[in-house]
Amino acid sequence: MRVGLFFGSFNPIHMGHMIIAQTMLDSGHIDELWFVISPQNPFKKNKNLLHEFDRLDMVDAAISENSKFRTSDIEFNLPKPSYTAHTLAVLSEKNPDKEFSLIIGGDNLASFHKWKNYQTILEHHELLVYPRPADQKPQIEITDRIHFVEAPLLDISATFIRSNIKNGHSIKYLVPTEVEDFIARKKFYQ
Repeated sequence: MRVGLFFGSFNPIHMGHMIIAQTMLDSGHIDELWFVISPQNPFKKNKNLLHEFDRLDMVDAAISENSKFRTSDIEFNLPKPSYTAHTLAVLSEKNPDKEFSLIIGGDNLASFHKWKNYQTILEHHELLVYPRPADQKPQIEITDRIHFVEAPLLDISATFIRSNIKNGHSIKYLVPTEVEDFIARKKFYQ
């Protein structure tokens, strides 16, 4: 089983995330996609960041109708700050029957050489890269372990969505309906 890992704070999860996730699934590189919710970094306090379990619940609501999508709270129980290389090692150890690929934007590929143990990640995992606005040239050698996946160039930001909510504007069409309802019911980001 080939699993794509899509890391993020998902604060909140939005249609940009959903479209990228489905595009990655449709690319043929993976059989399943896991949304890995990143916990609050204890060194970077962000008053706009919802509690990790609320963000997990939102992602669960957003993906409930897609049997190929799953959520992962693996980083909630790992030492903080959590490093992708460590998370991948733990997931691989716990799931020896799975082959994990890392899904990242082109902007992250440009700075991938700065990631902790990035060489180890590339040795053991493939990268699935989607385009982002203002992609820069990567500082690493592009090998057959890095796959560029054609995807819509989306510039939907969680910051914009949170601002809309705070200002009493609609977030319809920016987030899945289930997430819009969840946010309204819990009165998040107001």
